[in-house]
Amino acid sequence: MEYTTLGRTGLEVSVAGLGCGGFSRLGLGTGKDAANAEMIVRRALELGVTLFDTAAAYGTEAVVGRAIKAAPRDRVVICTKALVPAGDDPARRVVESLESSLRTLDVDHVDVFQLHGVPPGEYQRALDQVAPALLKEKAKGKLRFLGITETAPGDPEHKMLQRAAVDGVWDVAMVSFHMMHQNARRAVFPLTLHHGVGTLLMFAVRKIFAQHPLLVDTMRQLAAAGEVPAWLAERPAPLDFLIHPGGAASLQDAAYRFARHEPGVDVVLFGTGDRDHLETNLASLLAPPLPEADRAKLAELFGGLVGVGLDRPDRISKLRAERAAGG
Repeated sequence: MEYTTLGRTGLEVSVAGLGCGGFSRLGLGTGKDAANAEMIVRRALELGVTLFDTAAAYGTEAVVGRAIKAAPRDRVVICTKALVPAGDDPARRVVESLESSLRTLDVDHVDVFQLHGVPPGEYQRALDQVAPALLKEKAKGKLRFLGITETAPGDPEHKMLQRAAVDGVWDVAMVSFHMMHQNARRAVFPLTLHHGVGTLLMFAVRKIFAQHPLLVDTMRQLAAAGEVPAWLAERPAPLDFLIHPGGAASLQDAAYRFARHEPGVDVVLFGTGDRDHLETNLASLLAPPLPEADRAKLAELFGGLVGVGLDRPDRISKLRAERAAGG
């Protein structure tokens, strides 16, 4: 495993972080049981992963808490999140969510507590009403650092994080970035680097790189709109130029290696409910960068795209809709 420092937090963390949500939710989202989920977390620990990203909305805090019990607490970086609720007194309800997460994880503090999927229109409310209450909880020792995550499909231009990165309140930011959605390179990373904000990268690999028909259909739509060259829509495997001796072994391998070595990225989150998949993902994240010619080609072809491939799990979409309705 390789390690880095998470921005100004000073936390030493693995460059690969186990995402405990997403479509898999450690396998719970694909029909596997809690014992398998705990095994995934323990195996990640054995392989040197030290950062685990969960959330109240994921339903995985309990299995994460049980799985990390055998590890020294100071060797594990726990990140969890709370949605900012609609309606009155959001600060109280977010603090209640923090308290619930501490109980569910069975820990006395979390390392990074994040506001979950904050849209641009809700940012000022989060900053003015919720952040001060969380800073009081930080002073009590219930969290070490404060973070914020964007709602990628609803904010593909990273407008919220462009504000949050410079406010001095948020120590960590979760941002979306992948081979066909690269605009954080211009919009976010210069700001987080300048202000010392640690970055957790999400969406490195989504359906578009795992489901071939979706990639082909997307490429055809983009070509028809004039957003990518027509020849990409004519190829049966549009991104196969990345797979060659000395290059990537697969599209997923290319996607993880592309994200991992981007300047400004501290930790790349990956998710799985399968042990073999876990080890394959880690091998990609610890592999060398893609050849420079391939990186340059990806920038040339897709550097201007915004919001491609930002699908999200239905579970989180439903919870956000309930929150917006005051549920």
